[in-house]
Amino acid sequence: MHFILTSYSLVALLAGILTSGMTSCRLNPESLGFRDTNAGGRQAAPAPTLGNVEYWLTKPDKSALFTKQSSTLAFSNTTTKDLTIDVDTTQTFQPIDGFGYTLTGGSAYVLNRMTAASRDALLTELFATTGNAIGVSYLRLSIGASDLSQSVFSYDDMPAGQTDPNLTNFNISPERADLLPVLKQILTLNPALKIVATPWSPPGWMKTNISSVGGSLKPEYYLAYANYFVKYIQAMKAEGVSIDAITVQNEPLNPNNNPSMVMTAAEQGSFIKNNLGPALRNAGLTTKIILYDHNCDNPNYPISILNDPAAKQYIDGSAFHLYAGDISAMSQVRAAHPDRNLYFTEQYTGTNGNFGGDLNWHLKNVLIGATRNGSRNVLEWNLATDASYGPRTPGGCSTCLGALTIGTGVTRNVSYYIIAHAARFVRPGSVRIASNIPGALQNVAFRTSDGTKVLIVLNEARNTQTFAIRFRGKIVSTTLPSGAVGTYVWK
Repeated sequence: MHFILTSYSLVALLAGILTSGMTSCRLNPESLGFRDTNAGGRQAAPAPTLGNVEYWLTKPDKSALFTKQSSTLAFSNTTTKDLTIDVDTTQTFQPIDGFGYTLTGGSAYVLNRMTAASRDALLTELFATTGNAIGVSYLRLSIGASDLSQSVFSYDDMPAGQTDPNLTNFNISPERADLLPVLKQILTLNPALKIVATPWSPPGWMKTNISSVGGSLKPEYYLAYANYFVKYIQAMKAEGVSIDAITVQNEPLNPNNNPSMVMTAAEQGSFIKNNLGPALRNAGLTTKIILYDHNCDNPNYPISILNDPAAKQYIDGSAFHLYAGDISAMSQVRAAHPDRNLYFTEQYTGTNGNFGGDLNWHLKNVLIGATRNGSRNVLEWNLATDASYGPRTPGGCSTCLGALTIGTGVTRNVSYYIIAHAARFVRPGSVRIASNIPGALQNVAFRTSDGTKVLIVLNEARNTQTFAIRFRGKIVSTTLPSGAVGTYVWK
């Protein structure tokens, strides 16, 4: 096949390359002005027929909870004066790695105490990739304890006054009771699940205050701590668990959690550049290093580290939470370093919240906001708690509402539905595509690896909104009640 490139299309092609920014577009020769000179007079093939649109609905009053609607929507050539969301597959952005939660030690504890039959059914509902399962595709783990573990521990705790710089006593045995059995069962349901692992604190003897709370990493233990990560990744691999990525420190500017540790940008940059990066490389590990893992109010933290080429060579990207700041900070980091990835790794819903308000805020700012600002994933916080919102460490979060509350039965809470609206349909390997935001119709669109289009829409207006979805010049009309979210899917 031979192509003729017109002068106009050459200008357009060059302009597209120069202005692509953070957009990664797949080039279609015909869309760029190429034409097939061997067509032999053949007429152009007719445009493919668009499939009907199916959609799933959640309402703030819980009258619909991720419910597939019985009616389907058909694309037509009609026109409309309604607000219109234009979906454009010719503009593509970041690939998607997945959606999910943190499998805390406490989550594993309550899941592992369910009856075998109940646990099997629940984990299948969460992690299977067929049928009506929601298909969670990404999990976060804690390296050692998080504040939602039964107790505080590391993998190399020592008696008071003793240290272990050679990590002779390193052992992941605290995870064998609950986390590893549950995680291995999950991986039988979804072997392709991606896992990011995060420390809340290193062993106390490595820290300036010899405590699980606050303090900093002593410089003389930087190398030992780098090797601690290596041993963790290797130990989990020996258990059949592949750690795709690590973040260096959970909330490095928060000294108040139990466990926690302060790590300034200068300290984190030095640790990655001189210790962690070389240690993983020398061990032959391909686990990604993700920095920061804290709020959107301080984009300069990751930018300042990435500005150092010696550190940047080891770094895959930056991770964010949204307890402070604005989600657009992710785009600030992307603009400064467009060759590095972005991740959204934690946001909790509180026991004092309400379903409709949390659904609205998290859809707009987290699920839609993070992906529209370049994130490859979206993780809500804790997967599961008991009826008392535990287990938790002394001083750990007492108001964190899990996606599930597990007691005499299973209650599915708001973050279950937040993630479900994306996870079932936007499978790993999908890519975000362009869509506009008309009025109060917050939305984000994706194309999956098999060509399916997925559009997630939140109506944050105070009244019901009738609107159109336009794709390839054809439209469907639909309606969303105030505060409702719909996921629209078509071929």
